[in-house]
Amino acid sequence: MPTQTKENYLKAIYFLKINHEEVTITALGKAMAVSKPTVNNMVKKLSDKGWINYEKYRPLSLTPSGEKAAALIIRKHRLTEMFLVQIMGFGWEEVHQIAEEMEHLKTEGLFDRMDEILGYPTTDPHGSPIPDKHGKYNRKTYAILSSFGVGAKVTLRAVGDSSVALLTLLNEKNIRLGTVFTIMKIEAFDKTMVLNYGDHKAITLSNEVCKRLLVE
Repeated sequence: MPTQTKENYLKAIYFLKINHEEVTITALGKAMAVSKPTVNNMVKKLSDKGWINYEKYRPLSLTPSGEKAAALIIRKHRLTEMFLVQIMGFGWEEVHQIAEEMEHLKTEGLFDRMDEILGYPTTDPHGSPIPDKHGKYNRKTYAILSSFGVGAKVTLRAVGDSSVALLTLLNEKNIRLGTVFTIMKIEAFDKTMVLNYGDHKAITLSNEVCKRLLVE
């Protein structure tokens, strides 16, 4: 099976873990949108490579080498996104699919050069942490915007969903990382928030959007 497929499984296990979800065959199948037999076949291959600990009927876990390998794939992805935005002028809503392809390249020097040109960033355009060359990173914990009450003043630090739909909506409302919100009102019926930020007054965001904005 192609290395790219193995890496995608490895990345899926990594994200399930950092989201504090139990990494089962069922959960991994759902994340990868494949059947249980397909997942079973792959996890045996990943175990043979020494990337995961696999025992029948028990949750999966990454080995230290598997965790580092996954982190380095994510490093390539997030450095690529940052390079596309900061150096090439792409919008933050345009870069995910390109980075999905770039993350499987084996030319490590290319990504080290990107890192140097960018000034060794610690986060990507969506506020997610970028692992270093050793697979290490500092993961900050932010609160979701919807957890705050009227009168709170908070700063957008990351988005919990980097889908094109959400990022396009934020573009339309002139919201970006670093935007400072003041919560003016919360609708009792559906928890829609009314916000002031910058020159924008009384802008409404649905609860579904507010749950995806990570602030401090």
